[in-house]
Order: sequence, then structure tokens, then C-alpha cells
Amino acid sequence: MLLLLLQLQTSSPAALAVRLAGMTAITGYEQAVADSLLPIVPGSARDRSGSVVLRRGSGAPARLVACPLDEPGYVVGGIRPDGWLTLHRVPGRVPPLADQQLEGQRVTVWGRHGPLPAVVGVRSVHLTRGRTTAEDPFTADNAYVDIGAVSGAQALAAGVELLSPVALAKRPHHYGDSLLAAPVAGRRASCAALVAAAREPIASGSGTTVIAFLTEQNLAARGLLTLMHEYGPFTETLIVDGTAGAPGAPYEGADSALSRAATGLGRVHRIGVTVRYAGTPVETIALRDVGTLADQLRRWLGGRQ
Repeated sequence: MLLLLLQLQTSSPAALAVRLAGMTAITGYEQAVADSLLPIVPGSARDRSGSVVLRRGSGAPARLVACPLDEPGYVVGGIRPDGWLTLHRVPGRVPPLADQQLEGQRVTVWGRHGPLPAVVGVRSVHLTRGRTTAEDPFTADNAYVDIGAVSGAQALAAGVELLSPVALAKRPHHYGDSLLAAPVAGRRASCAALVAAAREPIASGSGTTVIAFLTEQNLAARGLLTLMHEYGPFTETLIVDGTAGAPGAPYEGADSALSRAATGLGRVHRIGVTVRYAGTPVETIALRDVGTLADQLRRWLGGRQ
């Protein structure tokens, strides 16, 4: 862990994006990623929701820039006598066909002794011949996870517990011209850009600027609303996150719906790297966009739009 922190501290925004894309932060289980950010964002601390928060300046106006950390995922719902694990999906917003993307894939089970490599089983093609298109699609209820255990006792000894988090195995893949594919790559890359911007001393103007890396954003925006009540009201909020689109330039746009729903956030804008194949295990970003986004965030933090 110490070596990883040293590498993160000296990384470029693009390299930091690759590192963060290899980490797992299921909604409600973001602690490990949050722990890795605390040492590389000087002056930051956790708030009561577990988000990593850095506060600069004082007084009015107050501005907020925040990037969500969490991702959809699963927890162990049962440990069978034969050693197979069953799953429950973690509550919160999930992309379309999320369960179908799980079937037959490598996953990681995060037990009490650390990560365990595993795979989600598939139905035998020999025993399920004659299936029709009218058959119900694969869901998390159909998932059986193999960690290599031959009994429930062996699975328990390996560190698996009920509610141990489970997520797709993270294997960030470089391809093409500066492209990176990984689950939730857009969100991780956008957070990497904010880390890079937050690490540099910036001569900000009057007022307060709060920089945050949010927990439980997929669960009714709990981390964001906690910040609003603890540090707000804000005159302006910038949400940093991946957005569907062709890689090539960061996206930026207003979020009037969120402004109306949470008035304590003030004017809400969104910015982030654009993502091809959003919501799939092969979300793809252009790494050069991460540096561009970091520059835009530095200007925003310095009061220059």
C-alpha cells in the first residue's frame, strides 16, 4: 500500500487515471479507495458520510467541486455447502443490462483476508439446449460464484463472509491511440483529474472552495447531500464525472434539474471526460482528455472559468 501511495503521489493525471481504474469502490464499500486518496490530497479529511473532503478559504461565496467514487456492484448473499457463492445486487443506480454483463466473467470477492479471484459460472450448453428467446435473461439471482472452494467451510476459511463485496475484476487495458478501457473508467479518470488539480497550490479568490470525492453517489446522492448540509449552501457546484460521448474533449453542461431539486447546491454544472461504451465493462476513455480536464479544473479552482 505504501508503494502504491508513493506512485500515486508522483503520477501524471493520465497515469493516476490508470491506477484508479484498477481499484474497486462498490457503493457503500468505498473505504479502500478513499483511504488511498487521503495521503495524496494534502489537508483532506473524511466527513460523516465517509467522503474525502478538502476545504480551502473561508466566508462567502462558497463553491463545491465533487467527484463520485462509487460504482455498481454486488455482495455475497449466501455461501452454499458446496463452496459456491450466491449474490445480491447492491442498492442504487445501475446501468442497463448490468447483471447480463456479469455472466461468465472474472470477478473479485473482497473477503476479510483481502481480494479473492473468482469467476461467475455459466449454464452448460449441453444441458440447456433448446432454450428460446422467450426465456428470462440472466440476473444476479442466477449467479453462482466460484472461488475454488469445495465446501462452505473452505470458503469461510478463505475469508468470505455474508455481504463481502463482489465486483468485476479490474484489468485496465490500453489500446489504440491513448485509449483506456475498464469498468467505470470515465468516473475514475474524472476523479484522477480532480486529484491532480487539488494537489497543486492555487491562488484562489475570496470565499470558500470545497473539493470532495463522494461516497454513495449512486444511492440517492447521499454523499453529495451530506456535503450540502454540512458545508453549504453553495452558490455554485461542479460535478466531475464521466459522460457518454466520443472521447476527444471533456464534456461540460448545466444540470438545471439538480439545481432545482437541491437548491443548497446553487448553480450546478457537470464536467468530465467523455466515455465510449458507457456503463459496460469496457468503458473507454482517451487518456489525453484527463490532462485537459485537470487543466480546466485548475482554472475553475483558481476562479477562472
